[in-house]
Amino acid sequence: MPSVYRKTEKGLAEIETRAHHLAPRLRSALIMVDGKRNDDDLRKLIQTEPEAALKSLLDDGYIEAISITPARPATPAPQAPAAAAQAAAAGQRALDDVRRKAIRMLTEAVGPVAEAVSIRMEKAHTWEELRHSLEIAREILRNTRGNAVADDFSERFLPPGT
Repeated sequence: MPSVYRKTEKGLAEIETRAHHLAPRLRSALIMVDGKRNDDDLRKLIQTEPEAALKSLLDDGYIEAISITPARPATPAPQAPAAAAQAAAAGQRALDDVRRKAIRMLTEAVGPVAEAVSIRMEKAHTWEELRHSLEIAREILRNTRGNAVADDFSERFLPPGT
């Protein structure tokens, strides 16, 4: 059964201070842990040895399991939600998808330099909050990787004209 993980105090401290000098691949994996993604989702995001990375973070106290989600629902599926609820859920899924892909592209392009803005993106709950972080990410890419990479990022994740 998939488990949902969150950062412990030690994990949060490592993100902020780098006190424990966590290896870059483990640090990247730690950034992806948000208290919402289960281990199946994290395995898709962590590119290098996801099983070993999660086990190491768990064993070393950087993350903890906060829930175990059943593979199949034990109760019958609820009736289809109202149109407004469906639209809200679709909007949230789209926001989550953009956020996940933008963090991945930014992290792959600039590595640990992306950490602070990646954390801000993870915390974004609205499109406006995410847009602001995406604009910061675009400027980081422009300054570190050049205009072509920044423009590609803009085309993928920012609305035209921003």
